Amino acid sequence: QVQMAESGGGSVQAGGSLRLSCTASGLTFDDYAMGWFRQVPGKEREGVSCISRDGNRTFYFDSVKGRFTISRDNAKNTLYLQMNSLKPEDTAMYYCVATRGAANDSIYLALASYPYRGQGTQVTVSS
Repeated sequence: QVQMAESGGGSVQAGGSLRLSCTASGLTFDDYAMGWFRQVPGKEREGVSCISRDGNRTFYFDSVKGRFTISRDNAKNTLYLQMNSLKPEDTAMYYCVATRGAANDSIYLALASYPYRGQGTQVTVSS
């Protein structure tokens, strides 16, 4: 059974930083492409960033480009999201997601591509 658990969320002031982590179990971690999505109540889930199973290819959605960095440590079965220069509009529940990667450098931009996700970690940015 695949289990994914996010951590590292919290409350920060605008301009601050947070580092999210997502630990996965029940899967061969380096077979899976990963991603981060976020959601605000009443709004659709929004893509944040995606990474290939080998970590060599990444993608950032426009709203976080230049501020967030996605990475992974396959030896630790852990996905990371370093978030810098946080803005109030980054306030959301952040979810890590996983899908089996077709190739080492495959990335997937659509949430529908990911069958597995964690319970989420809340990030709140105050102005």
